[in-house]
Amino acid sequence: MINIIQKRKYAYAFSLITTAVSLWALMMWGLNFGIDFKGGTLMEVRFTTETVPTSMEVQDALKPLDLKSLTVQPTENKGMILRYLASDDEANSKVLKTLGTFDKDVTSVRTDFVGGSISNQITKNALSGTLMSIIAIALFIAYAFRGVSGKITSFEYGIGAVIALAHDILITIGVFAFLGHYYGVEVGVPFIAALLTILGYSVNDTIVVYDRIRENLTRSSQKEDFEDVVNRSLNETLGRSINTSLTVIITLIAIVLFGGESIKYFGVALLTGVAFGTYSSIYV
Repeated sequence: MINIIQKRKYAYAFSLITTAVSLWALMMWGLNFGIDFKGGTLMEVRFTTETVPTSMEVQDALKPLDLKSLTVQPTENKGMILRYLASDDEANSKVLKTLGTFDKDVTSVRTDFVGGSISNQITKNALSGTLMSIIAIALFIAYAFRGVSGKITSFEYGIGAVIALAHDILITIGVFAFLGHYYGVEVGVPFIAALLTILGYSVNDTIVVYDRIRENLTRSSQKEDFEDVVNRSLNETLGRSINTSLTVIITLIAIVLFGGESIKYFGVALLTGVAFGTYSSIYV
């Protein structure tokens, strides 16, 4: 049996350091927000030629226009969606003119502008949605474990889960602050979806551990030390936690390596959150 609880000071030190570094990165550099949060243009175009240019070819052709936050996503029926920060007709005309070098009959199917007020509303919804999820999770765990005996109350189980969740989210955000500063990686609505997915995955793993602690507390004698019960419970769920996480991590690595630009960093966010979520479920 591994002495997990008895060596918790090392886990506390590691978690404090990684969380502090993530907070420092966030305060120093912040996140590199995309058009979902800043506002900008979404243009959908359709080509008529047999051979449609690739996303990389379009991005290379549009580089001289210096379009900030440019993303190119192919769609069905020879279509393509372009997103960029500029929101004026002159920039849109230049984009269409450049795309005309691939196909002189290329047409603009739609052009949507994401204004500042809309992006501000998206930001507020993202923050409130994340906070409400964390509060709801804490209340649910406190209710679900209300009958647990031992040295801590059901409410403290909920607080423990929230600390672990905050740990996972902060480290994921810190990683993206680093990626945004050094590699220009932007965050948008998919990043918020990844954070909410991490919340759900991490708390699922935590509840499995909590449930085993509850079972062992019920079966154990009053003389058995609470730390020993928790340590035994962690060892009993360790194999399940690692095996379940590895199957998810292998899939996410495949998405990051082969999924393309549109979902690459969504996969990176999930990969970071799942890895630290597994760790936090055991050690935090």
